[in-house]
Amino acid sequence: MNALLAGLLGTGVALVFAHGRITPYDNYVLLADAMLHGRLWIDPLWPGPRIDAVLFHAHRYVVNDPVPAFLMLPLVLVFGVHANQTLLSCVLCGVAVGAAWTLMVRLGLTKRVGAWLVVFLLAGTDLLWCSMLGDVWFVAQTSAVAFTLLALCELAGARRGWLVALFSALALGSRFTLVMALPVFAWWVWDGFLERERRPRALLGFVLTLVPFALAWFGYNEARWGVPWDAGHTIFYHQDPFMGSPTGSPFGFENVGQELSAFFVLPPVLHPDPPYLEPLFVGTALWFTSPALLLALFAREPRRLVVSLWVATLLVAAPSILYYANGGAQFGMRHALDFEPFLLVLMGLAVRGGLATIWRILIGWSVAVGVWGCWYWNTIVRPTY
Repeated sequence: MNALLAGLLGTGVALVFAHGRITPYDNYVLLADAMLHGRLWIDPLWPGPRIDAVLFHAHRYVVNDPVPAFLMLPLVLVFGVHANQTLLSCVLCGVAVGAAWTLMVRLGLTKRVGAWLVVFLLAGTDLLWCSMLGDVWFVAQTSAVAFTLLALCELAGARRGWLVALFSALALGSRFTLVMALPVFAWWVWDGFLERERRPRALLGFVLTLVPFALAWFGYNEARWGVPWDAGHTIFYHQDPFMGSPTGSPFGFENVGQELSAFFVLPPVLHPDPPYLEPLFVGTALWFTSPALLLALFAREPRRLVVSLWVATLLVAAPSILYYANGGAQFGMRHALDFEPFLLVLMGLAVRGGLATIWRILIGWSVAVGVWGCWYWNTIVRPTY
C-alpha cells in the first residue's frame, strides 16, 4: 500500500510540473500509430527535422528504442496521433517511484530513511525533469529507470528469473544501454542478490524468457535496416548535420574526454542579471546537480553485491561515455539515469544503519537543484510547451 501511495504521489508530482503539457517531440505516438497501420515508418506524419527520424530507403524511421511506443498503443488506439506522450512519461515516473519505495523496504531501510532516498531519486536526479517533459528521449529514460527498478525489486524479493528477464527486456527496449547489465542480472538471478543462494532453474527461466525478446529485436531491426542489429544510431550519426560525420561510428574513445567533462566537470554559468544561474544545455555535471550520489561510495556490505552493482554501473555507463553526443539540450546529465538505479541500491546499502546529517544536506541540495531545474525549463526554456 505504501508503495502504491508513493507511486501515485510520484505521478502526481510529475503531472503538476508537466502542467498539462503535450510534448511536440512525440516520436512514440507516431511510431505507435504506424504500428497500428501495419508499418514501421512514419512518413505520412513526419513533422520535419525536430523529430529524430532517419531517412533510409526512402522512408523515415524513429531511431529510439521501441518499448515506449508499445506502451503508447492503447492511448493512440483511442486518441490517435493526438495521444499525450507526456502522460505516459508521468505514469512511468510513478512506477519508478513506487518500485524504488519497495526496493528500499526490501533492502531493510526504515520508512523514514527510505523516503529520503526515494525523494532523491524523484527530484535529485533527472527523473522528474525527464518525466515532466515527456519528449521522446526523456520518456525513454523514465521508462528504462522504471523497469530497471522493477527488475531490482524482483531480485531483492522472490527472484523469479522469468520476471527479472521481462523487466530487463523492457528496460533495454527503452534504453538499449541497459543490455550491458544483462550478464550481471543473470548472475544475480543465479547466485543471489541480497543473500547468496544459487538457483539454476531461475537462471534457465531468465535465459528462456529473453529468447523471444531477442528474436523480436532481431526481426524489428531486419524490418527497418535489413540487418539483425540496430544500425539506426549509426545511420543517424551519418545524417546528423550538427555533430555527426558521413562516415565512421558514433562510438569512439575520442569522445571520452568530452563525456567525462560533461558528467563530472561542467558547472552552471553565473550571470549578473536574473535568473543569475544558467544550466548549460550541453550538460551540467553531477557534482552540482546530484552530489548525494557520493553516498554510493560508502556501501560496503554485502561485498559481493556491492562489487557487482559497481560492475553493472560501469558497464551501463560505458556506451554513453563512448558516444559522440551527451544527450543534447538537457538539464543536468540525463544519460546518468541509465545507471542511477544501481547507484540507488548502493546508497540504500550504505545507510541501512541510519542517514547522517551530511547526507541529508546533500540530498536536500540535490532535490532543490532538481526542482530549480524543472522551474527553469518550465519558466525560461519551454514556458509554452
